[in-house]
Amino acid sequence: MLRIILPIVLLAVVAYFSLFRVQEYEQAIVFQFREIQRSDYEPGLHYMIPIINTVKKFEKRLLNLDREPQRFLTVEKKDVIVDYYAKWYISDVRKFYVATRGGDIDYANGLLGQRINRALRDEFGKRTVQEVVAGERGEILDVVESTTDQLQDELGIAIVDVRTKRIDLPEDVSESVYDRMRAERTRVAKDFRARGEEAAERIRANADREREIILANAYKDAETVRGEGDASATEIYAGAFGKDEEFYTLYRSLNAYRTSFSNNSDILLLEPDSDFFRYFNNSRGE
Repeated sequence: MLRIILPIVLLAVVAYFSLFRVQEYEQAIVFQFREIQRSDYEPGLHYMIPIINTVKKFEKRLLNLDREPQRFLTVEKKDVIVDYYAKWYISDVRKFYVATRGGDIDYANGLLGQRINRALRDEFGKRTVQEVVAGERGEILDVVESTTDQLQDELGIAIVDVRTKRIDLPEDVSESVYDRMRAERTRVAKDFRARGEEAAERIRANADREREIILANAYKDAETVRGEGDASATEIYAGAFGKDEEFYTLYRSLNAYRTSFSNNSDILLLEPDSDFFRYFNNSRGE
């Protein structure tokens, strides 16, 4: 029984140290006494010679570079703080291993960050703050990606995408910019208010002038109509008086009596034979 189990155990141990698996998301390098022997393994089980060969595996998936915000100068010699990230993958695992001190991801991110920083510094140095913040961010990133294409030959790295999270001014510069913006907005607001008050005064003055003109025209028309009415009334009175002077005199006297004696407390001190009482003494007024 021992003769059967021992070869099986020995075979299992040899197989354990002789076989290695490469996953779909991995790529591997097999070394022979620390010399790269092969790096083109497909996913699956592979064979190596124990002790003589060793294997090291690397990510085949996208890797992320996320650096601390960096400070760059624009063409106006003003600082901007840029927070960016990059997506990359290992395109040539052999070159990557040699160029990054044995495939150190942190070291690779450091080299990649230096290269991207250099490209960003060159591009930001050609543009103003307004162009950087508002208008040409996409163009800058496209230039950065194109200038880092050579990293495939140098480091075995391929950059998929570079994007900015935010582009800000330093706090002291931001405060001065905001102060200038507030001052400019205040100046514009005061200018609008002044022009509005000027327009309001002009409108009020025109309205007052038109009001006076309308009132004057209305008063003139009213006086004209009143004068015409008075003239017509006078003409009518004159015509009526001319037809029967005695009746007209009686009518006027009756109106005078009615008006004078409308209140019981009224007192008139007149001569009894005055002309006012002519129709009291004689119905014919004689």
